[in-house]
Amino acid sequence: MENIDELMKELHLDTHLTLEDIPDIDLYMDQVIQLFEKKFAPTKRNDNEKIVTKTMINNYAKGKLFFPIKNKKYTKEHIMLISMIYQMKSTLSINDIKKALHMLNEKIMVEEEFELGELYQHYLQLAENNVERFVDDNAALNHEVFADLEEQGNPDAAYFQQILLAASFAHMSNLYRRAAEKIIDGMEDAQTKKD
Repeated sequence: MENIDELMKELHLDTHLTLEDIPDIDLYMDQVIQLFEKKFAPTKRNDNEKIVTKTMINNYAKGKLFFPIKNKKYTKEHIMLISMIYQMKSTLSINDIKKALHMLNEKIMVEEEFELGELYQHYLQLAENNVERFVDDNAALNHEVFADLEEQGNPDAAYFQQILLAASFAHMSNLYRRAAEKIIDGMEDAQTKKD
């Protein structure tokens, strides 16, 4: 794939659920699903893929990935947490996500003054910065891979480029996942020592 810019566009990397996207009123499950489906539809790999389902959200609730809902309605805070879970679930185990969000859920339930919106906004800013880094890094990677193969004059250069890019992306994903797991393990250790 010579045109890494085209790939970056197809990924819809700038798709995030912003605070402005989340209504100020509590939502029922079907409304939450509609909100996510509408916002993240361009990021689906194919039309059959589901962004979130009732089963997923019920499993998150049963697994205590977010604080309990009331009257079958999800608050703005629930939706922010579900958005974070949605981003983490493709890389981290449900158990790791639960560990990562445990203290945050406690703060939401106990501290009346805790403002999740500020933390979530910071998360969104980091996500935007991550996209910029990803695009820049991958343009450099694409150039490096393509230049090496082109110099060799290989007739299968485009195919080999795709293999190398896919393998490199998978490797980078693995490195980031392992780093995230180590951070979560450290959070758990710190919580154990605190108790």
